[in-house]
Amino acid sequence: MATTVMTGSRARVARRIATAAAFGGGGIGLLGVAAVGVLLTEVRLARRTVGGSSDIPPCADGRYGTAFETCTHPADRPPLRLGFLGDSTAAGQGVHRPSQTPGALLASGLAAVAELPVDLRNVALPGARSDDLARQVELMLADGGQPPDVCVIMIGANDVTHRLPPALSVRHLSEAVCRLRAAGCEVVVGTCPDLGTIEPVNQPLRWVARRLSRQLAAAQTIGVVENGGRTISLGALLGPEFEARPRELFGPDNYHPSAEGYATAAMAVLPTVCAALGLWPEEERPEPARREGILPVEQAAARAASEGGTEVTASRAPWALLKHRRRRQLPAPETADRPSVTG
Repeated sequence: MATTVMTGSRARVARRIATAAAFGGGGIGLLGVAAVGVLLTEVRLARRTVGGSSDIPPCADGRYGTAFETCTHPADRPPLRLGFLGDSTAAGQGVHRPSQTPGALLASGLAAVAELPVDLRNVALPGARSDDLARQVELMLADGGQPPDVCVIMIGANDVTHRLPPALSVRHLSEAVCRLRAAGCEVVVGTCPDLGTIEPVNQPLRWVARRLSRQLAAAQTIGVVENGGRTISLGALLGPEFEARPRELFGPDNYHPSAEGYATAAMAVLPTVCAALGLWPEEERPEPARREGILPVEQAAARAASEGGTEVTASRAPWALLKHRRRRQLPAPETADRPSVTG
């Protein structure tokens, strides 16, 4: 009963944020000035122990799945194009090899499923908030060539910690999705991770951070789905395993994922990327035995925000399909630390 009430409350809040985003609203947030003051005080303390990495993420741009560049496929099947946008998590901060970044892992997994080479381009920026997405979209579409077949966006954590109003955050993300869709890209958004799972963070920040990040994740889902994209809940910081195994799945700075953590995240995102491209074998209909269903979009968004690895995609308006897709083990990126660079 309590879970149902909480989900209903989160659905209403998410709809209010999404509506404010659509009509130009803003505001400090939904917890009030006092709670935000507590959050800021605790953030200053938490920054002594988390988020201290200043390493430049490794560049993983290039071609993956070159083993599929053979005469077994017709010439009219060109390589797939995968774009990555977002913040430090999308960029792969916290690991040291290109093969360990989420972009490389997803490119290799996508190549294996499609049996085609995949060209990866990553324009994500560590520290970015949603208000940087317009610049990143411009970079992604600026070269005058073919736009990506699919773009993955991971964004939201810095919006919470740097107090970007949630309605403004959702508006920037919705506009980015809309522009990418207009250019012909499929779009998959990894929504705001659950910042309440960061191990060194204590109460009351843990409770406040969890509530703020889940509210934003649900509102992001509404904005993305209503603009033609799909979302995958990154939940307990990129998957439910993080809360249970923080020592293994967080990196040395206790904030960004480790190599194993990024692999866990990529396994959660890959099925949705493949489904967006029509490559996944599962049917686009709910399986009740797997707690799936067609729900009003705000209810689907609220449920997804609480369950890592949950996909939400549009059904007939105002409904959305909530899915828990089966994961598949990712292949190791071939010549992983030296992806084939395409011109």
